[in-house]
Amino acid sequence: MTKVKICGLMDQETVEEVCRLEADYIGFVFAKSKRRVSPSFVREITRNVPKAIKKVGVFVSPTEEEVNQTVQEAGLDLVQIHGDFLVSHCAVPLIQAKSGESTGGFETKADFLLLDAPPKEFYGGNGETFSWESINPKHLSNEKLLIAGGLTVENVQQAITYFQPMAVDVSSGVETNGKKDLQKIQKFIKKVKEHDHVSTTR
Repeated sequence: MTKVKICGLMDQETVEEVCRLEADYIGFVFAKSKRRVSPSFVREITRNVPKAIKKVGVFVSPTEEEVNQTVQEAGLDLVQIHGDFLVSHCAVPLIQAKSGESTGGFETKADFLLLDAPPKEFYGGNGETFSWESINPKHLSNEKLLIAGGLTVENVQQAITYFQPMAVDVSSGVETNGKKDLQKIQKFIKKVKEHDHVSTTR
């Protein structure tokens, strides 16, 4: 079953609603971004999150010390790193984010690989897709693969069909006027589950 990560959460009400809608991962941005939050704030707003829903911290070119300190302070379950990958030891699994249009290949020493659109002002959350067709999914380990970059209710099923990823990751695609839209989140999760149901019942 394809898992769902809702990224860029910024308040307790939305966190709790996303958990109620049964997302698998919830993401918090600690890098420069309009969605940036502090580690202490994340710990506060995730007090009621069930253990089954994993908390992911998003960083850009962080030091190992910064990552490990934030993991402890925020109570993270996974760490997602964009930009330079300088972390070799971490108490939780690592996700390396790479541009889906990278010419440097998709090898990673991390536990998981996330393919995203090329960075613009910020890494991730820019609402743009990358060229899926330029990648042969057979060359990727789909059980360790997350797909991001411009995913929406309209295209998430096509992304799952093409990549067969472990998880899909969305932020701006479930926002309205820059804020998380619970109706869009609900529809997005429903689309993912509908796709999986059809795939397993054919």
